[in-house]
Amino acid sequence: MARVSIAAARFKRPSAGRAANGARRMQAALFGLCLLLGAAAPSAADKAPYLVLQSTTSTQSSGLFDALLPQFSAASGIEVRVIAVGSGQALANCRAGNGDVALVHAAQLEQQFVADGEGLARLPLMVNDFVLVGPENDPAEVTGSTGAAQAFARIARRQALFASRGDDSGTHARERELWATAGYRPDAGRDAWYRDTGSAMLPTLNVALELGGYTLIDRATWDTAPSHGQHRLLLENDPALLNQYSLIIVNPARHPATRWREAQRLVDWLRGPAGQQAIADFRPHGRVLFHPNAGAAQSPSDTLRK
Repeated sequence: MARVSIAAARFKRPSAGRAANGARRMQAALFGLCLLLGAAAPSAADKAPYLVLQSTTSTQSSGLFDALLPQFSAASGIEVRVIAVGSGQALANCRAGNGDVALVHAAQLEQQFVADGEGLARLPLMVNDFVLVGPENDPAEVTGSTGAAQAFARIARRQALFASRGDDSGTHARERELWATAGYRPDAGRDAWYRDTGSAMLPTLNVALELGGYTLIDRATWDTAPSHGQHRLLLENDPALLNQYSLIIVNPARHPATRWREAQRLVDWLRGPAGQQAIADFRPHGRVLFHPNAGAAQSPSDTLRK
């Protein structure tokens, strides 16, 4: 019987199948190496300056950011990445280090945020107002009320259905203040007429529309809502309904990774002539939705912290 030498066995020519498998393994290895190198090398987009803006939902849903932010980016080269949530959640996100600047409208929460050293200062940007909306037939007869306190008291006495955001947003915070002024503290677990949606403004409005209830809503969201159904605006122009929006840069001493330089440029632009004019020019339905007021005086508690 013929014997095959060890040398011959070692250097035996591989079959076509084995050669193909080897080539495929080599290609896979090279492909994996390319992926690793690509992940390690930052792209041009990663290198571009950007900042994270934690903002209340009304600025996003109304379309204001679509009008403002491209102008800022064109002037500065800085991309703004918006996270639109309720004011309470926006500030909570910033506390967790997930934001560089906040645009919110919940004064007490903002004051606490700054007092805790999480933000530098509350800087006024613009103002609009809240309105009370409800069904055409107005079962609680809030039309003709002397103010928001009386209107809310009538809703509670009639136990007329009311849809609340219930999400610790700026709107929810103002709603709680108005109930307190009216002498009530409704509880969704106790009061069947009080519906806590735990949702943003538009979903909460939709609940009110579907169930024929009342709700408190900022004017910008009401004016730009896709539908008003059978509802109408029932109460407005009460000083208690004024809605101040403020900017707060996250404190870099508390959060070293904060892009405070980019945040400062955004704040300066929004509060400067170009930004304030852009806010005034934003009239999606021919009406001003936000009135710029960067020159408004700060409250005594708004002390710049460096």
